[in-house]
Amino acid sequence: MRILITGGAGFLGSALARRLLADGVAGTRVEQIVLFDRAPPATPCTDPRCRALTADIDDASALAEAIGTDITHIVHLAAVVSGQAEADFDLGMRVNVDATRLILERARALGTAPRVVFTSSVAAFGGNLPARLPDDARTLPQSSYGVQKVIGELLVGDYSRKGFIDGVTLRVPTISVRPGAPNRAASGFASGIVREPVAGQPAVCPVSTDTRMWLQSPRRAVDNLVHAIGLDSAALGTDRTVSLPGLSVTVGEMIDALREVAGAEVAGLIRHERDPAVEAIVASWPGDFTAERARALGFVADRDFASIVRDHIADTAALARAAI
Repeated sequence: MRILITGGAGFLGSALARRLLADGVAGTRVEQIVLFDRAPPATPCTDPRCRALTADIDDASALAEAIGTDITHIVHLAAVVSGQAEADFDLGMRVNVDATRLILERARALGTAPRVVFTSSVAAFGGNLPARLPDDARTLPQSSYGVQKVIGELLVGDYSRKGFIDGVTLRVPTISVRPGAPNRAASGFASGIVREPVAGQPAVCPVSTDTRMWLQSPRRAVDNLVHAIGLDSAALGTDRTVSLPGLSVTVGEMIDALREVAGAEVAGLIRHERDPAVEAIVASWPGDFTAERARALGFVADRDFASIVRDHIADTAALARAAI
């Protein structure tokens, strides 16, 4: 098993690589991991099975070098995030659509139908949504990012139908709590209102505390990516897109959980300052899913948000110890 991870220097790509190198996939050892990103990993991978390749995701020659005939699996995480894709249409199309097509074409050229795991988003949906979204809900994205992700879903489905790849798309809930620096995702506050206060820093909440979100922790995200890598194609059938299970929680409930775990002084570092642009994007996303198919396929969700906060604190401390 030889795996390419695009966006491999990011927090999720790095965490996935560590898990794969340590545990493999369903008992199968990983022989090689290529971490493809526009910047090198902040913490270099020292395992001899791991190598980093630094290049832009829309560089066809670099992708040809990275996706050699020995690559059996591709996990495509690289993307321009929601707020940035909305602000810069051309950049979003180039990275989120054109580069995805380049990856699929390179995988097709191998002639080996590699497993391709593509990460989509709850931003695939929008419009007049029910309180709880069923598995067969139609996509109606209300942002350029959502449209770009739906295009990727359709491409993965068609390349799989043609036998060019063995694809699976995961509609990933908003990940909270993301470690590291803030990014330009509209959902970034869902991590910031925990990450910054826990670190003793102020944070801004740009949406109403009644805003409901569909969340997943980094730990569960990695669990589900590993599961997708090894998932039996027969279980997917002709529908290659899966809306992952998550945790439906309001922003107010998130803050309450932070207060429960870390104390009132920490939660008091959050300042409420509503941003209409962020609210418009986030409000267009569904806040709850049935996710029955995903659960039947073996994908997993978090128990509650307080557990996510505790895990974030524990993981942050572990990374700090490892850096010493």
